[in-house]
Amino acid sequence: MEKNTHYYSKTQENVKSEPNMFVFNFKDHTFKFHTDNGVFSKDYIDYGSFALLKAFKPNDIDLDILDMGAGYGPLGIVISTLYNKHTVMCEINERAYNLNLKNIEENKANATVFQSDLYEKVSDLKFASIVTNPPIRAGKDIVYKIYDEAYNHLVEGGELWVVIQKKQGAPSSKEHITNLFGNCEIVTRDKGYYILKAVK
Repeated sequence: MEKNTHYYSKTQENVKSEPNMFVFNFKDHTFKFHTDNGVFSKDYIDYGSFALLKAFKPNDIDLDILDMGAGYGPLGIVISTLYNKHTVMCEINERAYNLNLKNIEENKANATVFQSDLYEKVSDLKFASIVTNPPIRAGKDIVYKIYDEAYNHLVEGGELWVVIQKKQGAPSSKEHITNLFGNCEIVTRDKGYYILKAVK
């Protein structure tokens, strides 16, 4: 595969742009998402993100929610709309970031997105919850760094929500998060995906 063709790369200069849009109906809301080549799950919301959206419930802490590795924005935008919460989204992929800006406007979402290498652009912020569908193909070190830094970016009582397939390391992720937070529950199992939640 050519350099800069991974969805978790910063730029997508070697990937031909073929803009697309799809409609996502969920919990009596209709969302429109602009997508393109070179971004994660460009044709429709992937099942892992869908499973996380079905399971997620915000806590009562009056702070923003962070979507780490947000792609073109489905998790953060849907959560913001459903729960009337301001979401902050971080995404390294420049094309996905620009699509995310467009999707925030398209869906009139109360959300902010940063083109950010993990927590780089939110280094001084803390959140009520962090949700992530981590970039498994980027490697275990990156995935675990998302977990490790999440702990420092949550307030006391804040929650980390993760979706990960069993075959892609859900049991080892659960063990790592448990060691980090002192707890980690499997909220649900859905077609091979585990929804994990840990409370700081």
